[in-house]
Amino acid sequence: MIEAMARTEKEFDPEILVIDAVRQGDRAAFEEFFRRQDRWVRGIIYGVLGDRDRIDDVAQQAWTAIWNRIGELRDSRLWKSWLYRLAKNAAIDAGREATRTRRNKQALSAAMRQRVSAAADAEPANSELREAVLRAIEELPALYREPIVMRHLHQWSYEQIALLMGMPVDSIETRLVRARRMLRESLKNQLA
Repeated sequence: MIEAMARTEKEFDPEILVIDAVRQGDRAAFEEFFRRQDRWVRGIIYGVLGDRDRIDDVAQQAWTAIWNRIGELRDSRLWKSWLYRLAKNAAIDAGREATRTRRNKQALSAAMRQRVSAAADAEPANSELREAVLRAIEELPALYREPIVMRHLHQWSYEQIALLMGMPVDSIETRLVRARRMLRESLKNQLA
């Protein structure tokens, strides 16, 4: 009898009570669960990504998914494998997104260089100006560089850019206005 009680006490996971409360929508329990498990979740993310700079963003995405999907956990005793899977998937998704962004950036840069080179060949007198514009575009942060390249080098509509980037048209317009302002400032400094 004593052995059975000792075995039951050893097997009992106090986190199950917290998980059950979280499954019932208890935000305080979720905060407690977060406090206890965040370090482990971040470790999983780092193990997949190997990039400390991105851990905060991916951990936030993982915890959002955990809160939103807690109802999918059917057996509270299996919380560790469930939590591991969600954290790992968030990291994998972030890695895929980074790869996709890097590829898009490389493709945009190659397309941009090709267009500028073709224009420079057609009008050699303007090649210095074109190179300055190209350098200024390359120095823009990606969130401004991508829409400016799509709009002005590929002649995409605001709607097409918004659809591709998954953003409202108003946001694309705002980014383009800011990008043009940054380009003007950069070119003023480069050509002065």
